[in-house]
Amino acid sequence: MHYVTFGLPQLHEYGPAFFDYLKLRKQFFVDQLNWPIVHNRNVEMDEYDNPETQYSLVLKEGKVIGGARCIATNTKWGNQTYMVADAFQGQMSDIPCQNMPGAKVSPHVWECSRLVISDDLTDRAERMECLHEIIEGCINITNRNGAGELMALSSVAMLRALRQLGYGVQRLADPYRDRDDGRLYCVMSMPAVSTQQLIAAE
Repeated sequence: MHYVTFGLPQLHEYGPAFFDYLKLRKQFFVDQLNWPIVHNRNVEMDEYDNPETQYSLVLKEGKVIGGARCIATNTKWGNQTYMVADAFQGQMSDIPCQNMPGAKVSPHVWECSRLVISDDLTDRAERMECLHEIIEGCINITNRNGAGELMALSSVAMLRALRQLGYGVQRLADPYRDRDDGRLYCVMSMPAVSTQQLIAAE
């Protein structure tokens, strides 16, 4: 498996990969977690999927098995900025603003969201490898754009998994329990440094 990165202008270079990623998102966030988010019968897509967004998708034998999206925290698209900031401003009714650390605005900090791994990967080692590839792609995007920090609103379980992979992830605010899926979520941050660089620095 390996990651590919692109934005909306490059969609044509990767065939159906982008829409396959949107299908994975619908299967996980809507069908499994029951999130009340915008979707149709096949895909999930929202206002944070815009021309400023970059994507890190993981392919195995040509099939999309995971992915995430990234956007700079100084981005503004219509009335939206990025997820954590909009939640902090009270624009997202399902996310408690008191559990958001603030609304950082910087080209040097990027937000990662909608991270998903296909249920076709049932082996834990394979799922961890896929997660690693997704994050390495996000780091590549971040570094390529002159930034050095990644942040995300994700599950506490994801924070633990990223630490197991060797990333320096820190929790930025108290966790909260989502009322739709019952899971614990928190805002987290990490240096945008690949595991290869981390190992080399030891």
